[in-house]
Amino acid sequence: MTDDSAKERILCAAEALFAESGFDATPTSRIAERAGVPKGLVHYYFRRKSDLLAALVARLPDENIEPAAVVVPGDLAGSLRRLVSELDRRFTGSLGLSHLLWREADTHHVVRDALGERFQHLVRLVRSVIVGATGGRLAVADLDNASGLLARAVTHRHATARHSGDDRPAEFDGELTFLANALSAKAKTREP
Repeated sequence: MTDDSAKERILCAAEALFAESGFDATPTSRIAERAGVPKGLVHYYFRRKSDLLAALVARLPDENIEPAAVVVPGDLAGSLRRLVSELDRRFTGSLGLSHLLWREADTHHVVRDALGERFQHLVRLVRSVIVGATGGRLAVADLDNASGLLARAVTHRHATARHSGDDRPAEFDGELTFLANALSAKAKTREP
């Protein structure tokens, strides 16, 4: 058994057991048993049980999307749809993990802090897409408010996706269109 495969099995076992029983109700001995490794190996890779949570946060899909890959200059609604579609595509494979981590964020600051950092990254990404699509013709306050609002909506959709009928984030094209139209109208009033 290689070190990487043992570590990966430990993480998979922890994710499954935390989802089934919760973090606090899952002893490391059960994680080791499920992973098929000695208990000491769990502690070798993850000094504290909470380090497992931090490692699971790192397993969430990468949200580093190059704005240029989704921006269509002059088409804010299309640009936002492309961004959300790409975020959803990346996220769909980790519905259970995301749900687990949002649940554990209430009681474990390491998860809460990591999810907060991911949220701030998402706000900056949304902001970059809006600027790219509108040519930067929005007031800073409008840009900040819209970026925060859309990032919250996407985060909420992803946090609650497991509760929808088909395990996919709920559609919100109407809300995206409304936001894009409102911002586009504001951008036109600021044209040179």
